[in-house]
Amino acid sequence: MGFVHPLMETDYVAEFPHNHIDRRPRKRPRFAWDFPQAHPKAQSGLYFGQDVGNGTSMGPSRVLLTDHSGLYLKGLAQKGSPPWRDDDKDGHYMFALGENLTPRYKIHRKIGEGTFGQVLECWDRETREMVAVKVVRSIKKYREAAMSEIDALQLLGKYDRNGSRCVQIRNWFDYRNHICIVFEMLGPSIYDFLRKNSYRPFPVDLVRELGRQLLECVAFMHDLRLVHTDLKPENILFVSPDYVKIPDYKHSFSEAACYKRLPKSSAIKVIDFGSTADGHKHHNYIVSTRHYRAPEVILGLGWSYSCDIWSVGCILVELCTVSSRLPRMITF
Repeated sequence: MGFVHPLMETDYVAEFPHNHIDRRPRKRPRFAWDFPQAHPKAQSGLYFGQDVGNGTSMGPSRVLLTDHSGLYLKGLAQKGSPPWRDDDKDGHYMFALGENLTPRYKIHRKIGEGTFGQVLECWDRETREMVAVKVVRSIKKYREAAMSEIDALQLLGKYDRNGSRCVQIRNWFDYRNHICIVFEMLGPSIYDFLRKNSYRPFPVDLVRELGRQLLECVAFMHDLRLVHTDLKPENILFVSPDYVKIPDYKHSFSEAACYKRLPKSSAIKVIDFGSTADGHKHHNYIVSTRHYRAPEVILGLGWSYSCDIWSVGCILVELCTVSSRLPRMITF
């Protein structure tokens, strides 16, 4: 039996479980090699990843033994599942738009990519809604970090039942050696708004409201002895994707830049709990993105809850002045 997380039962995806292996069938089932092989045809579709090979090639079968209970055979696929493809050289999952990520989820588009892996927008056939699925790289340290993130998400969800502060986890499963975490679908990040507005500052009233919500979220996490350690505009998402365009003649230098986008709703949620730490323990390793890193972290003096407060202050200053463009040139 593979690893089962103590706080939440996973949906293990085993495409070829060898059930009843001790029973002799009356007649051997017919496999792919019982039939003459046709020449592989080129498949249309956009494949994501690096060093993409021919997805139709039938190489020798391989059993992949991992730390979960799935057994997979290369070149064969269960009904409704995509063909087996090797991960790219960095351990990212290879996929094509429109494929299934387990029979429950259908891949709609790729939202983003980071050090941890990829985020895919998928259609949930059970709940009939779009969800965001974080597909973690098939590398041990990222798999372990994903399990730590699941621990934190479940603890937060237990006490934040309305999901008013932190992103909500819907499900998680282990698919082809990739930990997949299913989240509610949210809007763009604060950084996305800054970038699309050519890094012009937000109105002070909006910054004040964002700051209030951020501090509430941080206080909520600290009450649970959790330190986020990586608060930054990229990890703060608006709940709604809707926005309005307003005139901005003060900071515009061309006719095309006379307008800037502002969210219709100021409601936000914090994401990315993969680096969450226990606030009651002494830590001295480096955390936080450099531009939002507290002085005690830089100086190696040890850190705790206060590093989150420093990050919030840096974010609010950036939203009012967009002054982080200067510190980003400094290397610590």
